[in-house]
Amino acid sequence: MITSVLFDMGGTLEDIYVDEQSEREAIEKLDEMLTSYGLSCGVDREELKRRVDEGWKRYGVYRDANDVELKPEQIWCDYILKDFGFPLEQLRPHCEQIAHMWEITHYHRCLRPRVAEMLDGLKAMGLKLAIISNTAALYQVFDILEEYGIRDYFQDVTLSSVTGFRKPCTDIFTVALRQIQSKPDECVYVGDTISRDVIGSKRAGFAAAVQICSKLTREKDAGVHHEFEPDYCIEDIYDVYPVVQQLVKS
Repeated sequence: MITSVLFDMGGTLEDIYVDEQSEREAIEKLDEMLTSYGLSCGVDREELKRRVDEGWKRYGVYRDANDVELKPEQIWCDYILKDFGFPLEQLRPHCEQIAHMWEITHYHRCLRPRVAEMLDGLKAMGLKLAIISNTAALYQVFDILEEYGIRDYFQDVTLSSVTGFRKPCTDIFTVALRQIQSKPDECVYVGDTISRDVIGSKRAGFAAAVQICSKLTREKDAGVHHEFEPDYCIEDIYDVYPVVQQLVKS
């Protein structure tokens, strides 16, 4: 019996992508923020971008090898801005603000069409709804759900930055299941990647995994061994509703 539907955020409920404009704006805002904190980079923005990109690569190697997420202060102090040698007592208090800015500026984000209608349909079926999201900021997902007007649909929002576990680690799925008090074999998971969403939810014992591709799916899934395949592939997020209807009736 299906009782719950859990969703990925970026790439699933919202479409998300990076381009030269968003990369440039993120570096410009980072430079401005650091200056306002009295932390001068001492380099031009091209060099700032190069060092930040290298920092993200270093963090990505550590993060992805261990399926963990560090807190924003660790990410930005120990990896992203480490090469600048900023006084940690001066940088650390601002790291969440920097992380929040990065998530909403480095990425273009917009809610997919018909998300609210799909959620209305699932709610009308009496299903519990929740989110499990990989994110390097503590509050950004909550804030953007409010901006989209869909926060109240979800009984729980579980974030890698809060739990320390990052999809596909099964621990983050277990945390979410305990918070909504559901068993994995009663749950459907909806995400845009095989590597994080499908593999993670199937390892955790979910009844079904639904994949909707995003603009970043191919990049995230490059070179990934398909240990599991999605049970359903959809193109429109609204199609989650009829898929779950079918599963509930079966």
